Amino acid sequence: MVKLESRAVLVLLSLVGACGRASHAPAPPPSPAAIAPQLARADSTPDSVSVTVSIAGIDTSHADTVRVADIEIARRALDLFGDTALPPAIPDSLEDPEDEEPTWDIDVHSYLTHDRVEHFLNQYTGNARHRIAERLSRGSRYEPMIRSKLLAGGIPEDMYYLALVESGFDPHAYSRAAAVGMWQFMTTTARGVGLRVDWWVDERRDPVRSTDAAVKYLRSLRQQFGSLYLAAAAYNGGSGRVSRGLNRFAGQLGGTSGDDRYFALAEKDYLPRDTKNYVPQLIAAALVGKDPERYGLQVRREPPFTYDSVTVPASTPLSAVARASGAELAQIVELNSRVLRGVTPPDGPFLVRVPSERATGFDSAFAALPLEERAAFKRVVSKKGESAATIASRHGITARQLAWYNPGLARLKSGRLRPGQTVLVPARAVVAAALDVPDPKLEIYGRAAASNARVHIVRRGESLGAIARKYRTSVASIVRLNGLRKHVIYPGQRLAVRGKAVRVARTSAKARPTRASSKAGAGGR
Repeated sequence: MVKLESRAVLVLLSLVGACGRASHAPAPPPSPAAIAPQLARADSTPDSVSVTVSIAGIDTSHADTVRVADIEIARRALDLFGDTALPPAIPDSLEDPEDEEPTWDIDVHSYLTHDRVEHFLNQYTGNARHRIAERLSRGSRYEPMIRSKLLAGGIPEDMYYLALVESGFDPHAYSRAAAVGMWQFMTTTARGVGLRVDWWVDERRDPVRSTDAAVKYLRSLRQQFGSLYLAAAAYNGGSGRVSRGLNRFAGQLGGTSGDDRYFALAEKDYLPRDTKNYVPQLIAAALVGKDPERYGLQVRREPPFTYDSVTVPASTPLSAVARASGAELAQIVELNSRVLRGVTPPDGPFLVRVPSERATGFDSAFAALPLEERAAFKRVVSKKGESAATIASRHGITARQLAWYNPGLARLKSGRLRPGQTVLVPARAVVAAALDVPDPKLEIYGRAAASNARVHIVRRGESLGAIARKYRTSVASIVRLNGLRKHVIYPGQRLAVRGKAVRVARTSAKARPTRASSKAGAGGR
């Protein structure tokens, strides 16, 4: 393993920043609040190299030429190191002075007196004060990583507070509409921005990968609408809905521009309530989060989310990763929150995270483990008359736990297993590291959750009539179920349809729904 000392690289990149500014007029020293967060070793590379980089001298308050160069340094660092976590804290000499007034890189001042902003500001500093403080404390673990990725992606860093509104910074947040993770992605949207979502892995639950996806999605929405706050509205309510609203009220919005267009559109009787409140919540969250002491909140700083990465074979138990790295199983589970079943997927080698400084010697320690500790499953063949429950009971697990590793088992009309099937029986250590979560592919939209209806994603060329025939229902029923005003649908739209009920499995404490994640999330409407 190769390691570059953070202070050495700090000095190096500080010199690079200084050289880039040598041809300009002297500028004040860089603002500590504008120093780009540190970037650390990624888990997207195939080896176990651990690199820590600090980018210093970024001052977003001065010349555009300086900012462009500084942002480019941050982007190049991310390009080099890929999927990153954060190293130890910035040196004491670079920390913010206590008396420095906070600044924001999103427009909060223009809307301080907006009635909905004031409403949420009072809520966050009133009855919800302790809950918001707890969520801000949890977010501090991920804040340097998130801010560095937002900066490198050209998105204002204070969009960090979007994750407070979405999930309270909970990587396992699960909404009523089946949006998942810190950034609350629906399955289809998540896959559209490059996240892996399947039976074994759900990258919506991964803080690093989901942040990459959120930056990518927000950047595309801002390019589409030309406004950060309209992009946020589209993130919550769907780009199609925002586009139709802007077109529908174009004549009435003609005198507005930029972020004011969001507030003008929100005044119309068009956007859903969640979307109307979304940006005011974001602004209130940024005000409180950036200056918690002023609002009477006590926020504790948690250790930064840091790690090294190692490659393991397919179907490797996380318990074996813990043993070989000398870490606690709970640490490995938290660092690899995208791994759903306590075992790496069966489709090939997989990059797993281990605590910082634990990658050295991992390969030899892993190879020395007894074979039974590296084996995730036993394979048994179902016999005539057997059920999943009888096989599970024989091996000391529940039928539900057995189903986590055998999603495609065929059953007879009697409910018993079809004879002759290979059944994967997980080791107890594997089950202990698994997450009890709903089917990652599950999509629930709007009223479908309450009406036990299925969800259909509209494909190009489909009509309401064709969809109604497919699900043996009527066009009128689909229109009523989805609250459609016209018989007009568009590709990618989610429609609730009548048919076989969709049942959402209850989540365990590891993946319980949060009050902050009750909305549909990214692309959820």
